[in-house]
Amino acid sequence: MSVNRRSNTAETTDVVVVGYGPVGMVTAALLGRSGHRVVVLERYDGLYNLPRAASFDDETMRTFARLGIADELLPKVRVQHRYEWTGASGEVLREHRYEERGPSGWAEWYMMYQPDLEDALDAAVRATPGVEVRMGAPVTGIRQDDSCVVVTVEGGATVTARQVIACDGGNSFVRGTLGIEQDDYGFSEPWMVCDFRLRRPTPVPTARQVGDPARPTSIISLGPDHHRFSFMLDSETDFEAESVPAKVWDRVAQHLTPDDADLIRVATYTFRSRIAHHWRRGCILLAGDAAHQMPPFLGQGMCSGIRDAQNLAFKVDRVLRGHAPMELLDTYQAEREPHVRTVTEMGIELGRLQTTRDPAVAEARDRRLLAERTAGRKQETIRFPALTCGLLAAESLPGRGGLSRQGVVDDGVARGRFDQVVGDGFVFLAAPEVIADLGSTAQELARAGVKVVAISADGPLTDVEGTYARWFAENGCSAVAVRPDFYVYGSAGGPVGPRALAEDLIRALGQSAATPPPVRAVL
Repeated sequence: MSVNRRSNTAETTDVVVVGYGPVGMVTAALLGRSGHRVVVLERYDGLYNLPRAASFDDETMRTFARLGIADELLPKVRVQHRYEWTGASGEVLREHRYEERGPSGWAEWYMMYQPDLEDALDAAVRATPGVEVRMGAPVTGIRQDDSCVVVTVEGGATVTARQVIACDGGNSFVRGTLGIEQDDYGFSEPWMVCDFRLRRPTPVPTARQVGDPARPTSIISLGPDHHRFSFMLDSETDFEAESVPAKVWDRVAQHLTPDDADLIRVATYTFRSRIAHHWRRGCILLAGDAAHQMPPFLGQGMCSGIRDAQNLAFKVDRVLRGHAPMELLDTYQAEREPHVRTVTEMGIELGRLQTTRDPAVAEARDRRLLAERTAGRKQETIRFPALTCGLLAAESLPGRGGLSRQGVVDDGVARGRFDQVVGDGFVFLAAPEVIADLGSTAQELARAGVKVVAISADGPLTDVEGTYARWFAENGCSAVAVRPDFYVYGSAGGPVGPRALAEDLIRALGQSAATPPPVRAVL
Protein backbone atom coordinates (compact mmCIF):
# COMPACT_ATOMS: atom_id res chain seq x y z
CA MET A 1 0.00 0.00 0.00
CA SER A 2 1.29 3.49 -0.75
CA VAL A 3 0.12 7.07 -0.62
CA ASN A 4 1.81 10.40 -1.09
CA ARG A 5 0.26 12.32 1.79
CA ARG A 6 -2.15 11.76 4.66
CA SER A 7 -4.86 14.08 5.89
CA ASN A 8 -4.88 12.84 9.51
CA THR A 9 -2.51 14.79 11.73
CA ALA A 10 -1.55 12.09 14.26
CA GLU A 11 -1.34 8.30 14.07
CA THR A 12 0.57 5.33 15.44
CA THR A 13 2.51 2.48 13.88
CA ASP A 14 5.11 -0.12 14.82
CA VAL A 15 8.06 1.24 12.82
CA VAL A 16 8.85 4.41 10.92
CA VAL A 17 11.56 4.10 8.28
CA VAL A 18 13.01 7.46 7.25
CA GLY A 19 14.40 7.38 3.71
CA TYR A 20 13.45 5.24 0.72
CA GLY A 21 16.70 4.32 -0.96
CA PRO A 22 17.71 0.64 -1.21
CA VAL A 23 18.52 0.34 2.50
CA GLY A 24 15.20 1.85 3.55
CA MET A 25 13.36 -0.30 1.02
CA VAL A 26 14.95 -3.52 2.27
CA THR A 27 14.38 -2.56 5.91
CA ALA A 28 10.70 -1.82 5.30
CA ALA A 29 10.15 -4.99 3.27
CA LEU A 30 11.79 -7.27 5.84
CA LEU A 31 9.84 -5.79 8.76
CA GLY A 32 6.60 -5.84 6.78
CA ARG A 33 7.17 -9.52 5.90
CA SER A 34 7.51 -10.17 9.64
CA GLY A 35 3.99 -8.81 10.16
CA HIS A 36 4.72 -5.32 11.47
CA ARG A 37 3.06 -2.06 10.50
CA VAL A 38 5.63 0.13 8.80
CA VAL A 39 5.35 3.73 7.59
CA VAL A 40 8.09 4.91 5.23
CA LEU A 41 8.70 8.66 5.02
CA GLU A 42 10.61 9.87 1.95
CA ARG A 43 11.30 13.54 1.30
CA TYR A 44 11.29 13.26 -2.52
CA ASP A 45 8.07 12.99 -4.52
CA GLY A 46 9.32 9.94 -6.45
CA LEU A 47 12.15 7.48 -6.71
CA TYR A 48 15.55 9.09 -7.24
CA ASN A 49 15.78 7.38 -10.66
CA LEU A 50 19.51 8.02 -11.14
CA PRO A 51 22.38 5.57 -10.61
CA ARG A 52 24.51 5.90 -7.51
CA ALA A 53 25.72 2.50 -6.35
CA ALA A 54 27.04 0.32 -9.17
CA SER A 55 27.52 -3.17 -7.78
CA PHE A 56 26.55 -5.71 -5.16
CA ASP A 57 27.79 -9.08 -3.93
CA ASP A 58 26.41 -12.59 -3.42
CA GLU A 59 25.36 -11.90 0.17
CA THR A 60 23.28 -8.95 -1.02
CA MET A 61 21.72 -11.01 -3.81
CA ARG A 62 20.79 -13.52 -1.12
CA THR A 63 18.76 -10.76 0.54
CA PHE A 64 17.16 -9.81 -2.76
CA ALA A 65 16.21 -13.46 -3.28
CA ARG A 66 14.59 -13.46 0.16
CA LEU A 67 12.46 -10.53 -1.01
CA GLY A 68 11.54 -12.37 -4.21
CA ILE A 69 13.25 -10.08 -6.75
CA ALA A 70 16.39 -12.05 -7.70
CA ASP A 71 14.92 -13.64 -10.83
CA GLU A 72 13.63 -10.25 -11.97
CA LEU A 73 17.07 -8.71 -11.51
CA LEU A 74 19.14 -11.38 -13.26
CA PRO A 75 18.44 -10.23 -16.85
CA LYS A 76 19.21 -6.63 -15.84
CA VAL A 77 22.58 -7.15 -14.13
CA ARG A 78 26.00 -8.21 -15.33
CA VAL A 79 27.92 -10.95 -13.52
CA GLN A 80 31.46 -9.63 -13.13
CA HIS A 81 34.35 -12.08 -12.86
CA ARG A 82 37.37 -9.78 -12.98
CA TYR A 83 38.40 -6.47 -11.40
CA GLU A 84 41.64 -5.07 -12.77
CA TRP A 85 44.06 -2.30 -11.81
CA THR A 86 46.32 -0.66 -14.36
CA GLY A 87 48.93 2.06 -14.42
CA ALA A 88 49.03 5.03 -16.76
CA SER A 89 50.37 2.81 -19.57
CA GLY A 90 47.34 0.53 -19.41
CA GLU A 91 49.36 -2.52 -18.34
CA VAL A 92 47.48 -4.66 -15.80
CA LEU A 93 49.23 -4.46 -12.43
CA ARG A 94 46.88 -6.57 -10.34
CA GLU A 95 43.49 -8.20 -10.60
CA HIS A 96 40.88 -9.75 -8.40
CA ARG A 97 38.76 -12.63 -9.67
CA TYR A 98 35.24 -13.48 -8.58
CA GLU A 99 33.51 -16.85 -8.70
CA GLU A 100 30.37 -17.74 -10.59
CA ARG A 101 28.99 -18.97 -7.29
CA GLY A 102 30.06 -17.51 -3.97
CA PRO A 103 29.49 -18.74 -0.41
CA SER A 104 25.97 -17.30 -0.42
CA GLY A 105 24.97 -19.38 -3.43
CA TRP A 106 24.94 -16.58 -6.01
CA ALA A 107 27.62 -15.02 -8.22
CA GLU A 108 30.18 -13.13 -6.13
CA TRP A 109 29.85 -9.79 -7.95
CA TYR A 110 27.06 -8.15 -9.94
CA MET A 111 27.13 -4.83 -11.81
CA MET A 112 23.82 -2.99 -11.90
CA TYR A 113 21.94 0.12 -12.95
CA GLN A 114 20.46 1.31 -9.66
CA PRO A 115 17.10 2.52 -11.00
CA ASP A 116 16.39 -1.06 -12.13
CA LEU A 117 17.10 -2.31 -8.62
CA GLU A 118 14.98 0.40 -7.01
CA ASP A 119 12.05 -0.34 -9.31
CA ALA A 120 12.16 -4.00 -8.27
CA LEU A 121 12.53 -3.19 -4.56
CA ASP A 122 9.77 -0.58 -4.73
CA ALA A 123 7.36 -3.12 -6.21
CA ALA A 124 8.29 -5.63 -3.50
CA VAL A 125 7.74 -3.08 -0.73
CA ARG A 126 4.40 -1.89 -2.06
CA ALA A 127 3.20 -5.50 -2.36
CA THR A 128 3.98 -6.16 1.31
CA PRO A 129 0.92 -5.96 3.58
CA GLY A 130 1.23 -3.47 6.40
CA VAL A 131 3.84 -1.26 4.71
CA GLU A 132 2.81 2.24 3.68
CA VAL A 133 5.13 4.40 1.57
CA ARG A 134 4.70 8.17 1.74
CA MET A 135 6.58 10.14 -0.86
CA GLY A 136 6.97 13.90 -0.59
CA ALA A 137 7.00 13.60 3.20
CA PRO A 138 10.18 15.21 4.56
CA VAL A 139 10.76 14.69 8.27
CA THR A 140 11.08 17.98 10.14
CA GLY A 141 11.17 16.88 13.75
CA ILE A 142 11.76 13.87 15.97
CA ARG A 143 11.43 13.35 19.73
CA GLN A 144 11.18 10.32 21.96
CA ASP A 145 10.73 8.97 25.45
CA ASP A 146 11.63 5.52 26.78
CA SER A 147 9.03 3.62 24.78
CA CYS A 148 8.24 5.43 21.55
CA VAL A 149 9.14 8.18 19.10
CA VAL A 150 7.06 10.97 17.57
CA VAL A 151 8.11 11.87 14.04
CA THR A 152 6.86 15.16 12.62
CA VAL A 153 6.42 15.55 8.87
CA GLU A 154 6.43 18.81 6.92
CA GLY A 155 2.97 20.33 7.33
CA GLY A 156 2.66 19.28 10.96
CA ALA A 157 1.34 15.71 10.76
CA THR A 158 2.92 13.27 13.21
CA VAL A 159 3.51 9.53 13.31
CA THR A 160 4.18 7.83 16.65
CA ALA A 161 6.18 4.62 16.42
CA ARG A 162 7.77 2.12 18.75
CA GLN A 163 10.94 2.10 16.62
CA VAL A 164 12.41 4.51 14.07
CA ILE A 165 15.08 3.40 11.61
CA ALA A 166 16.86 6.25 9.86
CA CYS A 167 18.04 5.31 6.36
CA ASP A 168 18.24 8.92 5.23
CA GLY A 169 21.75 9.00 3.80
CA GLY A 170 25.07 10.63 4.46
CA ASN A 171 23.44 13.99 5.26
CA SER A 172 21.00 12.29 7.63
CA PHE A 173 18.47 14.68 9.16
CA VAL A 174 17.83 12.20 11.96
CA ARG A 175 21.50 11.81 12.87
CA GLY A 176 21.95 15.58 12.84
CA THR A 177 18.86 16.16 14.99
CA LEU A 178 20.14 13.65 17.54
CA GLY A 179 23.50 15.45 17.61
CA ILE A 180 25.43 12.28 16.84
CA GLU A 181 29.00 13.04 15.78
CA GLN A 182 31.09 11.01 13.34
CA ASP A 183 34.61 9.67 13.13
CA ASP A 184 36.20 11.02 9.95
CA TYR A 185 39.05 9.00 8.47
CA GLY A 186 40.15 12.07 6.55
CA PHE A 187 39.84 10.36 3.18
CA SER A 188 38.00 12.97 1.11
CA GLU A 189 38.33 13.09 -2.66
CA PRO A 190 36.32 15.00 -5.30
CA TRP A 191 35.35 12.98 -8.37
CA MET A 192 33.37 13.64 -11.53
CA VAL A 193 31.00 10.78 -12.38
CA CYS A 194 29.87 10.40 -16.00
CA ASP A 195 27.10 7.91 -16.81
CA PHE A 196 26.29 6.64 -20.31
CA ARG A 197 23.49 4.62 -21.85
CA LEU A 198 24.92 2.30 -24.48
CA ARG A 199 23.37 2.36 -27.95
CA ARG A 200 25.10 -0.81 -29.11
CA PRO A 201 27.49 -3.48 -27.80
CA THR A 202 30.84 -1.77 -27.26
CA PRO A 203 34.11 -3.30 -25.96
CA VAL A 204 34.54 -1.09 -22.90
CA PRO A 205 36.38 -2.31 -19.77
CA THR A 206 33.76 -3.52 -17.31
CA ALA A 207 35.70 -3.10 -14.04
CA ARG A 208 38.97 -1.19 -14.23
CA GLN A 209 40.78 1.23 -11.93
CA VAL A 210 43.39 3.32 -13.74
CA GLY A 211 46.18 4.53 -11.46
CA ASP A 212 47.37 7.36 -13.70
CA PRO A 213 48.80 10.05 -11.39
CA ALA A 214 47.83 12.71 -13.92
CA ARG A 215 44.23 11.48 -14.09
CA PRO A 216 43.05 8.67 -11.76
CA THR A 217 40.07 7.05 -13.47
CA SER A 218 37.48 4.39 -12.73
CA ILE A 219 35.62 2.54 -15.50
CA ILE A 220 32.79 0.22 -14.53
CA SER A 221 29.76 -1.40 -16.07
CA LEU A 222 26.32 -0.46 -14.74
CA GLY A 223 24.70 -3.62 -16.02
CA PRO A 224 24.17 -4.62 -19.67
CA ASP A 225 23.03 -1.24 -20.99
CA HIS A 226 24.89 1.43 -19.00
CA HIS A 227 28.47 2.38 -18.23
CA ARG A 228 30.23 4.77 -15.86
CA PHE A 229 33.50 6.68 -16.14
CA SER A 230 34.69 8.49 -13.01
CA PHE A 231 37.56 10.98 -12.97
CA MET A 232 39.33 12.31 -9.91
CA LEU A 233 39.36 16.12 -9.83
CA ASP A 234 42.01 18.38 -8.40
CA SER A 235 39.27 20.21 -6.50
CA GLU A 236 35.48 20.47 -6.42
CA THR A 237 35.73 23.87 -8.15
CA ASP A 238 37.02 22.14 -11.31
CA PHE A 239 33.67 20.42 -11.90
CA GLU A 240 31.97 23.30 -13.69
CA ALA A 241 34.66 23.50 -16.37
CA GLU A 242 35.33 19.76 -16.66
CA SER A 243 31.67 18.70 -16.86
CA VAL A 244 31.05 20.40 -20.23
CA PRO A 245 29.84 17.56 -22.51
CA ALA A 246 32.53 18.18 -25.13
CA LYS A 247 35.22 17.75 -22.48
CA VAL A 248 33.58 14.61 -21.14
CA TRP A 249 33.50 13.04 -24.61
CA ASP A 250 37.14 13.97 -25.06
CA ARG A 251 38.02 12.18 -21.81
CA VAL A 252 36.28 8.94 -22.85
CA ALA A 253 37.21 9.03 -26.55
CA GLN A 254 39.54 6.05 -26.23
CA HIS A 255 36.55 3.86 -25.33
CA LEU A 256 33.29 5.55 -26.39
CA THR A 257 31.96 7.91 -29.06
CA PRO A 258 28.54 9.56 -29.39
CA ASP A 259 27.69 6.83 -31.90
CA ASP A 260 28.20 4.23 -29.17
CA ALA A 261 26.33 5.81 -26.28
CA ASP A 262 24.33 8.72 -24.89
CA LEU A 263 25.72 10.81 -22.05
CA ILE A 264 22.87 10.75 -19.53
CA ARG A 265 24.42 12.35 -16.46
CA VAL A 266 27.49 14.18 -15.19
CA ALA A 267 27.69 14.72 -11.43
CA THR A 268 30.28 15.48 -8.80
CA TYR A 269 30.76 13.42 -5.65
CA THR A 270 33.19 13.73 -2.81
CA PHE A 271 34.10 10.26 -1.58
CA ARG A 272 34.10 10.30 2.22
CA SER A 273 34.89 7.86 5.00
CA ARG A 274 32.89 8.55 8.15
CA ILE A 275 31.35 6.40 10.87
CA ALA A 276 28.79 7.64 13.38
CA HIS A 277 29.75 7.39 17.05
CA HIS A 278 26.35 5.99 18.02
CA TRP A 279 24.00 3.93 15.82
CA ARG A 280 21.26 3.75 18.43
CA ARG A 281 19.66 6.38 20.63
CA GLY A 282 16.81 4.82 22.57
CA CYS A 283 14.16 3.74 20.08
CA ILE A 284 15.96 5.35 17.09
CA LEU A 285 18.52 3.49 14.99
CA LEU A 286 20.75 4.57 12.11
CA ALA A 287 21.42 2.36 9.08
CA GLY A 288 23.31 2.62 5.79
CA ASP A 289 24.99 5.92 4.96
CA ALA A 290 23.30 7.56 7.94
CA ALA A 291 25.53 5.36 10.11
CA HIS A 292 28.62 5.02 7.90
CA GLN A 293 30.08 6.21 4.61
CA MET A 294 32.97 4.55 2.80
CA PRO A 295 34.87 5.05 -0.47
CA PRO A 296 33.59 3.05 -3.45
CA PHE A 297 36.74 1.08 -4.30
CA LEU A 298 35.40 -2.21 -2.90
CA GLY A 299 31.82 -1.63 -4.05
CA GLN A 300 30.58 -2.24 -0.49
CA GLY A 301 28.67 0.93 0.43
CA MET A 302 25.16 -0.25 -0.42
CA CYS A 303 26.03 -3.85 0.53
CA SER A 304 27.02 -2.71 4.01
CA GLY A 305 23.73 -0.86 4.40
CA ILE A 306 21.75 -3.92 3.39
CA ARG A 307 23.70 -5.98 5.93
CA ASP A 308 22.56 -3.38 8.47
CA ALA A 309 18.96 -3.93 7.38
CA GLN A 310 19.19 -7.70 7.77
CA ASN A 311 20.86 -7.40 11.18
CA LEU A 312 18.28 -4.91 12.42
CA ALA A 313 15.16 -6.50 10.97
CA PHE A 314 15.21 -9.74 12.95
CA LYS A 315 16.26 -8.00 16.17
CA VAL A 316 13.62 -5.27 15.91
CA ASP A 317 11.09 -8.01 15.15
CA ARG A 318 11.96 -9.84 18.37
CA VAL A 319 11.81 -6.65 20.42
CA LEU A 320 8.45 -5.60 18.96
CA ARG A 321 6.99 -9.02 19.72
CA GLY A 322 8.21 -8.90 23.32
CA HIS A 323 10.51 -11.87 22.75
CA ALA A 324 13.64 -9.90 23.64
CA PRO A 325 14.47 -6.79 25.66
CA MET A 326 15.42 -3.48 24.06
CA GLU A 327 19.04 -4.19 25.01
CA LEU A 328 19.18 -6.70 22.14
CA LEU A 329 19.40 -3.66 19.84
CA ASP A 330 22.73 -2.75 21.43
CA THR A 331 24.22 -5.78 19.69
CA TYR A 332 23.53 -4.12 16.31
CA GLN A 333 26.38 -1.62 16.41
CA ALA A 334 28.59 -3.99 18.41
CA GLU A 335 28.32 -6.54 15.60
CA ARG A 336 28.26 -4.32 12.56
CA GLU A 337 30.74 -1.55 13.37
CA PRO A 338 33.92 -3.71 13.38
CA HIS A 339 32.88 -5.14 10.01
CA VAL A 340 32.17 -1.67 8.60
CA ARG A 341 35.47 -0.28 9.88
CA THR A 342 37.43 -3.15 8.33
CA VAL A 343 35.74 -2.68 4.96
CA THR A 344 36.17 1.10 5.13
CA GLU A 345 39.86 0.84 5.93
CA MET A 346 40.39 -1.71 3.14
CA GLY A 347 38.65 0.65 0.72
CA ILE A 348 40.78 3.59 1.82
CA GLU A 349 43.94 1.52 1.36
CA LEU A 350 42.92 0.55 -2.17
CA GLY A 351 41.86 4.11 -2.92
CA ARG A 352 45.19 5.55 -1.85
CA LEU A 353 46.96 2.90 -3.91
CA GLN A 354 45.09 4.00 -7.03
CA THR A 355 44.84 7.75 -6.58
CA THR A 356 48.34 8.85 -5.69
CA ARG A 357 49.18 12.01 -7.65
CA ASP A 358 52.93 11.78 -7.16
CA PRO A 359 54.50 10.36 -10.38
CA ALA A 360 57.51 8.95 -8.52
CA VAL A 361 55.32 7.17 -5.97
CA ALA A 362 53.08 5.86 -8.77
CA GLU A 363 56.09 4.57 -10.70
CA ALA A 364 57.40 2.71 -7.65
CA ARG A 365 53.94 1.25 -7.03
CA ASP A 366 53.70 0.06 -10.64
CA ARG A 367 57.13 -1.60 -10.51
CA ARG A 368 56.24 -3.42 -7.28
CA LEU A 369 52.82 -4.63 -8.43
CA LEU A 370 54.10 -5.64 -11.86
CA ALA A 371 56.98 -7.60 -10.29
CA GLU A 372 54.50 -9.44 -8.06
CA ARG A 373 52.31 -10.21 -11.05
CA THR A 374 55.25 -11.35 -13.21
CA ALA A 375 56.42 -13.63 -10.41
CA GLY A 376 53.02 -15.27 -10.43
CA ARG A 377 52.10 -14.12 -6.95
CA LYS A 378 48.43 -14.84 -6.48
CA GLN A 379 46.34 -11.84 -5.49
CA GLU A 380 44.73 -12.23 -2.10
CA THR A 381 40.99 -12.83 -2.21
CA ILE A 382 39.10 -10.04 -0.49
CA ARG A 383 37.47 -11.62 2.58
CA PHE A 384 35.36 -9.75 5.08
CA PRO A 385 35.62 -10.40 8.82
CA ALA A 386 33.27 -12.51 10.90
CA LEU A 387 31.20 -11.17 13.77
CA THR A 388 33.11 -11.42 17.03
CA CYS A 389 30.57 -10.34 19.64
CA GLY A 390 26.85 -9.81 20.10
CA LEU A 391 24.14 -12.42 19.63
CA LEU A 392 26.48 -15.39 19.28
CA ALA A 393 26.99 -18.73 21.02
CA ALA A 394 28.86 -18.61 24.31
CA GLU A 395 31.57 -20.94 23.03
CA SER A 396 33.66 -19.63 20.14
CA LEU A 397 34.24 -22.55 17.78
CA PRO A 398 35.15 -22.52 14.06
CA GLY A 399 32.48 -20.87 11.93
CA ARG A 400 30.86 -18.85 14.73
CA GLY A 401 30.06 -15.34 13.49
CA GLY A 402 30.87 -16.15 9.89
CA LEU A 403 28.54 -15.95 6.91
CA SER A 404 26.69 -19.23 6.46
CA ARG A 405 27.03 -21.22 3.27
CA GLN A 406 24.12 -21.66 0.91
CA GLY A 407 23.92 -24.68 -1.35
CA VAL A 408 21.33 -26.49 -3.44
CA VAL A 409 19.02 -28.76 -1.45
CA ASP A 410 16.01 -30.98 -2.16
CA ASP A 411 13.22 -31.71 0.34
CA GLY A 412 11.37 -34.17 -1.87
CA VAL A 413 8.96 -31.48 -3.03
CA ALA A 414 11.22 -28.70 -4.26
CA ARG A 415 14.85 -28.37 -5.31
CA GLY A 416 16.66 -25.05 -5.08
CA ARG A 417 18.84 -22.84 -2.92
CA PHE A 418 18.54 -23.51 0.80
CA ASP A 419 16.82 -20.23 1.70
CA GLN A 420 14.05 -20.68 -0.84
CA VAL A 421 13.40 -24.32 0.12
CA VAL A 422 13.69 -24.01 3.92
CA GLY A 423 12.57 -20.40 4.42
CA ASP A 424 13.47 -17.54 6.77
CA GLY A 425 14.30 -17.47 10.45
CA PHE A 426 16.64 -19.19 12.88
CA VAL A 427 17.82 -22.60 11.68
CA PHE A 428 19.49 -25.48 13.52
CA LEU A 429 21.14 -27.65 10.87
CA ALA A 430 22.69 -31.09 11.42
CA ALA A 431 22.77 -34.66 10.14
CA PRO A 432 19.65 -36.79 10.86
CA GLU A 433 21.40 -38.85 13.53
CA VAL A 434 22.54 -35.69 15.33
CA ILE A 435 18.99 -34.33 15.32
CA ALA A 436 17.72 -37.68 16.66
CA ASP A 437 20.24 -37.53 19.53
CA LEU A 438 18.81 -34.17 20.61
CA GLY A 439 15.65 -35.88 21.80
CA SER A 440 13.18 -33.46 23.38
CA THR A 441 15.64 -30.57 22.89
CA ALA A 442 14.69 -30.57 19.22
CA GLN A 443 11.06 -29.88 20.20
CA GLU A 444 12.21 -27.11 22.52
CA LEU A 445 14.09 -25.53 19.61
CA ALA A 446 10.94 -25.66 17.50
CA ARG A 447 8.89 -24.06 20.28
CA ALA A 448 11.48 -21.27 20.43
CA GLY A 449 10.82 -20.57 16.74
CA VAL A 450 13.89 -22.35 15.35
CA LYS A 451 13.62 -24.50 12.22
CA VAL A 452 15.26 -27.85 13.01
CA VAL A 453 16.61 -29.23 9.75
CA ALA A 454 18.13 -32.67 9.19
CA ILE A 455 20.39 -32.69 6.13
CA SER A 456 22.44 -35.45 4.53
CA ALA A 457 23.45 -36.89 1.18
CA ASP A 458 20.15 -38.76 0.92
CA GLY A 459 17.59 -36.75 2.90
CA PRO A 460 15.27 -35.91 4.46
CA LEU A 461 16.75 -32.64 3.20
CA THR A 462 19.23 -33.67 0.53
CA ASP A 463 22.57 -31.87 0.25
CA VAL A 464 22.48 -32.04 -3.55
CA GLU A 465 26.02 -30.84 -4.26
CA GLY A 466 27.70 -31.71 -0.97
CA THR A 467 27.95 -28.03 0.03
CA TYR A 468 27.04 -28.63 3.65
CA ALA A 469 29.13 -31.77 4.04
CA ARG A 470 32.18 -29.79 2.90
CA TRP A 471 31.30 -26.82 5.12
CA PHE A 472 30.90 -29.02 8.20
CA ALA A 473 34.20 -30.75 7.42
CA GLU A 474 36.03 -27.43 7.02
CA ASN A 475 34.84 -26.33 10.46
CA GLY A 476 35.17 -29.70 12.16
CA CYS A 477 31.55 -29.62 13.31
CA SER A 478 28.39 -31.70 13.05
CA ALA A 479 25.82 -28.96 13.74
CA VAL A 480 25.40 -25.25 13.11
CA ALA A 481 22.84 -22.69 14.24
CA VAL A 482 22.21 -19.91 11.72
CA ARG A 483 20.56 -16.55 12.40
CA PRO A 484 17.92 -14.94 10.16
CA ASP A 485 20.57 -12.56 8.75
CA PHE A 486 22.57 -15.56 7.40
CA TYR A 487 25.32 -15.34 10.05
CA VAL A 488 26.31 -18.36 12.13
CA TYR A 489 25.17 -18.19 15.74
CA GLY A 490 27.43 -21.10 16.64
CA SER A 491 28.78 -24.50 15.66
CA ALA A 492 29.32 -27.73 17.57
CA GLY A 493 30.77 -31.21 17.27
CA GLY A 494 31.36 -34.33 19.31
CA PRO A 495 28.80 -36.37 21.24
CA VAL A 496 27.46 -33.57 23.48
CA GLY A 497 28.31 -30.39 21.54
CA PRO A 498 25.14 -30.18 19.41
CA ARG A 499 22.86 -30.49 22.44
CA ALA A 500 24.85 -27.82 24.29
CA LEU A 501 24.60 -25.51 21.24
CA ALA A 502 20.84 -26.11 21.00
CA GLU A 503 20.36 -25.34 24.71
CA ASP A 504 22.50 -22.21 24.38
CA LEU A 505 20.32 -20.97 21.49
CA ILE A 506 17.11 -21.74 23.38
CA ARG A 507 18.32 -19.68 26.34
CA ALA A 508 19.32 -16.79 24.06
CA LEU A 509 15.90 -16.74 22.39
CA GLY A 510 13.87 -17.11 25.57
CA GLN A 511 14.92 -13.98 27.38
CA SER A 512 11.58 -12.15 27.58
CA ALA A 513 8.07 -13.14 26.67
CA ALA A 514 6.41 -10.09 28.16
CA THR A 515 3.56 -8.45 26.28
CA PRO A 516 5.01 -5.48 24.38
CA PRO A 517 3.93 -2.08 25.69
CA PRO A 518 1.24 -0.20 23.77
CA VAL A 519 2.28 2.65 21.53
CA ARG A 520 1.51 6.02 23.09
CA ALA A 521 2.24 9.60 22.19
CA VAL A 522 5.16 11.45 23.70
CA LEU A 523 3.91 14.43 25.67
